[in-house]
Amino acid sequence: MRGQNRFSRMMRTPGPMLAALLAILFVATGAIAQMADKRVPELSGPPQEMGEVEAHQIPKWVVDDARKERAYPDQPPVIPHSIEGYQLSVNTNRCLSCHKRELTQESGAPMISVTHYMTREGQMLADVSPRRYFCTACHVPQADVRPLVGNTFRDMSEMGINGSE
Repeated sequence: MRGQNRFSRMMRTPGPMLAALLAILFVATGAIAQMADKRVPELSGPPQEMGEVEAHQIPKWVVDDARKERAYPDQPPVIPHSIEGYQLSVNTNRCLSCHKRELTQESGAPMISVTHYMTREGQMLADVSPRRYFCTACHVPQADVRPLVGNTFRDMSEMGINGSE
């Protein structure tokens, strides 16, 4: 009961508690403002001159139709020809006009993998699975360019038997 009386007295005279809360808020705001200068970078600075930048030449696509070696098992093969102007939409997929199972003999193109005819559960379908329909989600054409970043990838066969080097 005594605790209840003390609480009800504090509620009747909130002056000291309110003053303490305001003091804490004032000190905390000042501390945050001082730290913000050190953590937040400057958003504006001296104006920079607008200059002309020389445009790089558009890279040439690799269009030799030669199959490229894959870097790792199950890597999607790269597209060894130009796909510029290919229509790839919900209603049309130009890739399938050559790579679909029943059209490869007359086109001479490699058939898409049988995994493209399967559902996630492994059920075989009569047509290409909707989740495999948009080819460029995994397969890309190659351009003859210098890599943007260095690559230290090494094939498993180069790493030795136990993989430690």
